[in-house]
Amino acid sequence: MEQQQGFTGIGQEILFAARNELYMNLPYLDAALCALPFVPGGGMTVSLATDGLQLYYDGSWLSERYLRSRVLTNRAYLHVILHCMLRHLAKKRGKAPELWDLACDVAVESILDSLEYACLQDGVSMSKQKFYGECRMDMPVLTAEGIYRRLLRLNLEEYEVAQLQRRFLVDDHGLWDPEQQDDDSRQQQDEKWQDVSEKTRTAMETVLAGQATGGEAVLEQVRVAVRDDVDYRAFLRRFAVPREVMEVDGDSFDYGFYTYGLRLYGNMPLVEPPETREEKRIEDFVIAVDTSMSTSGELVRQFLACTYAILRSAETFTRKVNIRILQCDDQIRKDTVIHDLEELKTYMAEFELCGGSATDFRPVFEHVNRLQKEGAFTSLRGLVYFTDGMGIYPKKRPSYDAAFILLEEPPLSVQMPPWAIRLVLALEGLEKAARETAEEYEIDLENLPQL
Repeated sequence: MEQQQGFTGIGQEILFAARNELYMNLPYLDAALCALPFVPGGGMTVSLATDGLQLYYDGSWLSERYLRSRVLTNRAYLHVILHCMLRHLAKKRGKAPELWDLACDVAVESILDSLEYACLQDGVSMSKQKFYGECRMDMPVLTAEGIYRRLLRLNLEEYEVAQLQRRFLVDDHGLWDPEQQDDDSRQQQDEKWQDVSEKTRTAMETVLAGQATGGEAVLEQVRVAVRDDVDYRAFLRRFAVPREVMEVDGDSFDYGFYTYGLRLYGNMPLVEPPETREEKRIEDFVIAVDTSMSTSGELVRQFLACTYAILRSAETFTRKVNIRILQCDDQIRKDTVIHDLEELKTYMAEFELCGGSATDFRPVFEHVNRLQKEGAFTSLRGLVYFTDGMGIYPKKRPSYDAAFILLEEPPLSVQMPPWAIRLVLALEGLEKAARETAEEYEIDLENLPQL
């Protein structure tokens, strides 16, 4: 018992020392580093663990790790803090627990391995570097969400998952279970770290300006963690134009005169309801798809499937449209014209990805500008470009709105032009938009064309 009490005090001193050393090297993380009070594990953990409100520790584990190397305790402390800052705990709901825990550990370790501070450098094994490289083939920034999707696609055997866990496991995720917390506690914990991450992002954008210390890896992921949810349906509707449709307009019809006429003359209303109403519908529209090697074909397919579900809703899609779907890498690979819903459905059923070279956005804008001059559009409001954001942009602003839809936050090195509308939309957001549209307009998602 006395030995255990001694380890408890030693463990606390080690955590204080680690926090102080991290603060001296990474002052922009001050709010995050001090956000978790230390609590002895009490049998809940054999390493480090957190529920987002407190940091539980095992003194003997910390002592053994500290004797091996002070760097290891620094990394373990920051490992837990980064989990909280990136809101990995709150995002676990609805995920496969084992794969989500692994994805979070990989994302955090990739950050720690990229930070160029002596207090964190422990050498990166070849096996970890190899896995990072494989992940970067699918995503520009190694986020837990992106790594989780990759692990799901890989469908790894149990022993392969165990090998990765041994490579990246640091802390205990046993307190992350969303079912063990009530809604109020879970919301309180998430709001706390959302606020901490916002403050950290502001501090980092100031401190890291013009520097190259490796802290950019933290900032890239913090930006992902604090971005707001986006309504993709509302976003698409901004490209609609007012049009009259054959439908009774109840909003502009005075039922008082209508019923008065029926009472006065029996069966003769004084006014008839308007047979048309003005609504905003998408008619002229361009969807451009980046088909370069850096863009995942599976994500392109899911983007098109979700967009299809939204466009076919009665509120958005007119009977006759003029939608151009362009596939482009460093040149236009395919230009398809869609005139009605049936053509869109056929296109989705027969869709094939064309391309695989480098990314150059300019050919798409040059092509659309040429179509405008030839009279191919009557009221083009905008262009939506699905891409990873890494490519050559036009210097001149087009005459229409241009939105770049990104499923992952691009690296800080990517500088988008000021006229570009940038929308970072997680895959979950796309799926949610498609699901809500299907429920509202009674669309059977299972019978959508399978890509």
